[in-house]
Amino acid sequence: MVKNKSIRIRRIVLLLGTLISLYFVPWPIVKAWILPLPSTVQEQVNKAGNYGFDGIIVCVNKKGNQSKLYTSGYKNRENKIPADPNALFKIASVSKLYNAVAIAKLVRDKKLSLDKTLADYLPELNGRIEYADKITLRMLVMHRSGIPNFTNTYMYWAAPKETSEEQLALVLNKPANFKPDEDYEYSNTNYLLLGKIMNRVLEYDNFQYIQDKILKPLNLKHTFGSIQNVNIDDVMSGYYVGYNSDLKTDNIGSILATAEDLSKFIRALNDGSAFRDQKEQEIYSSIYKYGHTGLIPGYQTIAKYHKNIDVVVIQYTNTVNFDGYNWNMSEIMYNRIIKILKKQQK
Repeated sequence: MVKNKSIRIRRIVLLLGTLISLYFVPWPIVKAWILPLPSTVQEQVNKAGNYGFDGIIVCVNKKGNQSKLYTSGYKNRENKIPADPNALFKIASVSKLYNAVAIAKLVRDKKLSLDKTLADYLPELNGRIEYADKITLRMLVMHRSGIPNFTNTYMYWAAPKETSEEQLALVLNKPANFKPDEDYEYSNTNYLLLGKIMNRVLEYDNFQYIQDKILKPLNLKHTFGSIQNVNIDDVMSGYYVGYNSDLKTDNIGSILATAEDLSKFIRALNDGSAFRDQKEQEIYSSIYKYGHTGLIPGYQTIAKYHKNIDVVVIQYTNTVNFDGYNWNMSEIMYNRIIKILKKQQK
């Protein structure tokens, strides 16, 4: 009798535990993940609204550097302007790939040294950034400096800073998160400082160098260094969940590019044509990766090369929510597109 009662109690507890756990299951993610896979990329892209995105642009760049573009939703939801495959998009942290290539080229030309320190290049920061005399250029590129990330400061994205001086001021005189090269931590401050170092060595803006040494040789005419350098009507609108304003005019220091231009850059990065010679590519390979994602209010980017099917896939989505499942949904969308492309090659 006592044994039967104990078994019943255990079953009730297990049932309650199951019901409680089901409450916390991210059902939107589960649903998006288990739905039958469409047969075409366009069919999948058409579902962007179901994933919570106002608009989407996908570029599939296949062997021979041939691109096919897919869209759904809106370039601008207020005016019901359909998503434009040739719209400019803020690629956020994907910009780091261009900067890392520029660093590799400057190192190859002996204008920079990966083993020199932050204090060597920007001596005014010695004493204002902890371990400035120990943090090498290599550590900055590889996110092993320990310098705090300025975008992680309290409520940063509520009112983003528009100048590098304002951004850097947020972390000056702050303790390091760890000693140089003892750990890895992604920090936008690293690339902010790399930009300043390149500007000083070049004696002109580093994006001009990127244009001259990377974009022009690859014939990439639809990639720009700032929102200030483009026709604002060409830019895809960006939205944050719960915030009604269009974020496209915010100047947050991102490179802007069409999906096709970015796809060609990612292919050139991976097939080696972004580099002048093997030595330059070896320098790059020793310091950074060959694909990237980007996330800022209003703009999400996934940019990767898939060697097993020889395809570059760029995905732009223009609705963001740092809380909840928004980024997960963009990854599910992207991964399903890759699965479709793999099935099509069989």
